[in-house]
Amino acid sequence: MIKQDPTQFRITFLGTGTSTGVPMIANNHPVCMSENQKDKRLRSSILISWDNVNYVIDCGPDFRQQMLRENIRSIDGVLFTHEHSDHTAGIDDLRPYCFQLGEVPVYLDKLTLKSLEQRFQYIFAIENRYPSAPRIQINMVDSNQFMLNNIKVIPIKALHGELPITCYRFNNFAYLTDVKTISSIEKNKLKNLDLLIVNALRIEEHPTHFNLEEALAFVDEIKPKKTYFTHISHKLGLHNEVQKELPENIFLAFDGLRIEV
Repeated sequence: MIKQDPTQFRITFLGTGTSTGVPMIANNHPVCMSENQKDKRLRSSILISWDNVNYVIDCGPDFRQQMLRENIRSIDGVLFTHEHSDHTAGIDDLRPYCFQLGEVPVYLDKLTLKSLEQRFQYIFAIENRYPSAPRIQINMVDSNQFMLNNIKVIPIKALHGELPITCYRFNNFAYLTDVKTISSIEKNKLKNLDLLIVNALRIEEHPTHFNLEEALAFVDEIKPKKTYFTHISHKLGLHNEVQKELPENIFLAFDGLRIEV
């Protein structure tokens, strides 16, 4: 059993949408046409704050907009879940934080690092670096737990289709996104959660993401005290209508939502 720490975390949902965002470009689906702000979703990311530190999980193409909206004046690092653009394309916008830190610590697995080195070669260049390129401090993540400002972080390994990804547990809450399958060994790392944040893409089955039925079954198996669904597409339905049908203590997250655990 994982010993719980009294540290209180403040979680801000920077974005709760899927890779296309919601509304999706050139789409007339009722959710895309909705005027409800809870139906407008930037690409998925969260800010985790405790004591005087701020860590971000994933920085996608909306990262700049998210940081401005929430007025985030400083961050202490970024944890990446996997290589896909909706989770990494904002890496260049780490530049303002480099002015503060010199190098922004990033935490990622080997596959994600390899992809970023190929796609953002100028950031990782050693010779003839562009002077304004972001400077990052690489911290490799495998299956071993590590510490962030006196908090134990447990990597949770899962599969996004066939792509291995890394999710994270911080004491009594866990953030999982883009999960389709997860082994029993990794599920054991998710016992006794006060809060679970997990993807629920849409109603129909999807080859690389939990749909709503799969997400609900996963919650029933893990049995956290409270759950928020994220990484949501317009095909899940209107926020207010879907929320009415969810079981007690399961909620749809929305952009800008702040919670404490």
